[in-house]
Amino acid sequence: MLSKVLVGDCAELLSESSLRNAGVDMPVSVTFLDPPFNQGKDYEYFDDAMSEAEYWRWMTDVCRKAHDVTADGGAVYFMQREKNTEQVLRCIRESGWTFQNLVIWMKSTSAVPGTHRFGKQYQIIAFGTKGERARVFHRLRIDVPLPPGYKQPRRNGLYVTDCWDDIRELTSGYFAGDEALRNPSGERFHKQQAPLALLVRIILSSSSSGDLVLDPFAGTGTALVAAKQLGRCSVGMEVDPANAAMVERRLDETRDADSVERLRNYYRFTEDLDNIWPSPSAPWREKTAQMTLMD
Repeated sequence: MLSKVLVGDCAELLSESSLRNAGVDMPVSVTFLDPPFNQGKDYEYFDDAMSEAEYWRWMTDVCRKAHDVTADGGAVYFMQREKNTEQVLRCIRESGWTFQNLVIWMKSTSAVPGTHRFGKQYQIIAFGTKGERARVFHRLRIDVPLPPGYKQPRRNGLYVTDCWDDIRELTSGYFAGDEALRNPSGERFHKQQAPLALLVRIILSSSSSGDLVLDPFAGTGTALVAAKQLGRCSVGMEVDPANAAMVERRLDETRDADSVERLRNYYRFTEDLDNIWPSPSAPWREKTAQMTLMD
């Protein structure tokens, strides 16, 4: 199963010829876009303080190039801050994608209170397709805990909707848990590490076994780690060599904290799950079979 990490600027690597030269000879099925948010953070290999106009021109260019290498009906999931919703939707439209859903990813940590507006407690994920209809879209069912006031358990779970409040972010402290990568000093290796559960849901929803997953801003490689275990091919692009080396290490040896099997039981009511999520032979399968996203 192809799992490729390319080191460099995704704006330069994102073309059919560049991918072929890197040994990737199949179209992309689903792209996960989680770029730097232009918040002035201190990245060694990236200017995170562009002008607004320059930043969104760049984002539109990346979206367009991802569109060009995607199979008809393929999907993009573009994650951003909630305040940038208008710009994200414009990027999606101007780069050729068809907008399908605006996913609201609710955060578990307390929102910072505002003095003149409501505190913000979510990020957005814009879901689009190349063409009017998705080539692949699996309607996942999840075993959501019964809300207060409900008496009867749901026998077949619930379909996943466009509001995701059951996936915890990897913030500092308790919510980071063992999944967060750390330096020998105990500090977080990458403070913007995406949770495995988020990528599992995206990949399962919009790809099938053997399809290609693309992450142009690979970071610590969670998309590639999830794709490999779910039987998908993947290619990640990362401008920081240290991050790219971490991705390679995670792909070479899956940590217990990176095992997707702790999440499988949560999706057990999904129709045809064994084809959507091929049964692995991983040694941790049995001991994690009863875990859910909420553990």
